[in-house]
This record gives sequence, structure tokens and C-alpha cells, in this order.
Amino acid sequence: MKARILVAEDDPKQAEVIRRYLEREGHTARLVHDGRAALDEVRRHPPDLLVLDVMMPVVDGLDVCRILRRESDVPVLMLTARSTEDDLLLGLDLGADDYLTKPYSPRELMARIRTLLRRTRAATAAAEDPVLRIGALALDPVRRTVEIDGRRVACTPGEFDVLATMAAEPERVFTRRQLLVSTRGDNRYITERTIDVHVLNLRKKIEPVPRDPVYLRTVFGVGYCLTDGTRAR
Repeated sequence: MKARILVAEDDPKQAEVIRRYLEREGHTARLVHDGRAALDEVRRHPPDLLVLDVMMPVVDGLDVCRILRRESDVPVLMLTARSTEDDLLLGLDLGADDYLTKPYSPRELMARIRTLLRRTRAATAAAEDPVLRIGALALDPVRRTVEIDGRRVACTPGEFDVLATMAAEPERVFTRRQLLVSTRGDNRYITERTIDVHVLNLRKKIEPVPRDPVYLRTVFGVGYCLTDGTRAR
């Protein structure tokens, strides 16, 4: 699973360590040291994955992530020294697909990158899968596209994985833990609130009235289920 990876890290020594580990695993790595350069590089040469430090000059990592999510679905693994849950959830809410808090070991970073690459490539590696249709919602696991009433909806890889898991079994009630394990594996560093953030963002994109969802429904005390949208109001 070789990939083109862009590393946005303002510490040249740390960036070089990451580059060496990536190249040892067979990846191609490009390095930039500020947020503006990261945006320019993604636009010129879209990578398979972006490793993005939060604390960077010119444009910080959170703003980079916010801007990219308006124009790209490149997977983003965020590096942050901000270890509070609210800070980490903010990064996910802006569209990051995973995060790693500093200090971290390069081996753990490589493991996170392998997991993220596996997850984002799983559907496209399949030769052909039928489009999943639930009411007016259409999800293509191969092209990783989502449409609602024929309108294309831009989803982050994390959001797509949650929706695809539920679309494979419409009407099934999933607990947050089941969705987390299905989409992220058994990762003790990621909390179940991650699923709540993804569901909240998906509702903004696919629901006619996000505050009164008819597709992504909450089953109180249990979790979530995906329906065909015909629930009576």
C-alpha cells in the first residue's frame, strides 16, 4: 500500500524524521513548513494523504483543514499538542479523519497512516459494488460518492465510512461503539463522541431539516439508525 503523502510540519527536524519513516515504508513524501504552502501543494499535486500539524505559521492547521474541506476530500491526519477532548473534536468537526497528540512515536504515526490508507482505499480496491439506495439517498462504495435527491454531497472519509456502514444495513440500530469499531478499528485513543460529530455533520448535509432528522435517526439510549426518510412527521 504505497502512497503519496504530504507532510505539513513547521519543525524541519521533526518533518525530516517523518519523511525518513515514510520512505522506509515505501511511500513518497513531500514536506512543507507552513499552512499556505500546504494548501498550494494539495491544489497542485493532490496527495493520497495529508499529515497536518495544527500549530503552523502563516495559516494554522485548523484553517488549512477548514479550507481544504470546501474543495477536497484528501484524507487528513492531524498532529496536535492540544490534548483536550474539545480541541480534538474541533479538528474532527472541521474534517480531519484522525488525530495524534504530541509527543508521539514515529511507529505509532506509521500505524495510524497505514490504518487511514487502508480505510480510504478499501472501497476503491473492490472491482465493483452496487450503489446502495435508501430512499432518496444513493451511496456508491467504489467511487465513494453520496447523493441525496440526485444532488452530490461532499463527505469526508470519516463521514463516508459511518454512512456506508449504516447504509449496508438500513433500519439496523448501531451503537456508537459498533460504528466506531467498524470505521476506526479498536483504537482506544478515539472516543465515541467522534461518531456524534460525524452524524451531526452528515445531518447538515443530507437532512431536509437537520434538527428533525428523517434519515439519520437517533435511537435514544442506544445509538443511531439509517432509514429511507419516510418517517411520518
